[in-house]
Amino acid sequence: MHGNAIRLLRRLGAETVPHPGGMLLDHLIRVRDRLTRWKASPALRTAGLCHAFYGTDGFPTGLLGLAGRDLLEEVIGSEAEDLVYRYGACNRAHVYPQLGVADPVEFRDRFTGRTAPIAAAELAWFAELTAANELDLADHDPDFAVKYGSDLLTLFTRARPLLSVAAWTDCQTILAGKEVADAD
Repeated sequence: MHGNAIRLLRRLGAETVPHPGGMLLDHLIRVRDRLTRWKASPALRTAGLCHAFYGTDGFPTGLLGLAGRDLLEEVIGSEAEDLVYRYGACNRAHVYPQLGVADPVEFRDRFTGRTAPIAAAELAWFAELTAANELDLADHDPDFAVKYGSDLLTLFTRARPLLSVAAWTDCQTILAGKEVADAD
């Protein structure tokens, strides 16, 4: 499945799209690989590889318009495509302040403007993908790390109950600059 997704990414030019810390395709592969190391579900790993297909609130350059959702679903499956859509659709300014604070979180779709409650248990995938994405940026773009690292550490500290132990350990190592000997 990932081979087909990478072929589609290449066909749509992901390896030529500049992205903080390098090219978009390299970033997407690293996010997938980080999620794999964290033992994320297959659908979440695939979503990590494809999370920028529709653009995101932080990276508006989409490779495929929303009219291409059927094509992406055909390539990666409906569960992974749904995660990609919801990740890309997230209005971060609305959702991020609620992570780790509100339950349920009110999710706002930046494409449609609609809001709907999402319980913390359902947000775990979102927090995990967000951490994998942002940690890759901080790991590969020193300017990004300096500018956003402290805010991201605050966000992920607040959202810690939503994160896997592996994700939280990487948050501390990359954003706080400390090795974690005993993660709980």
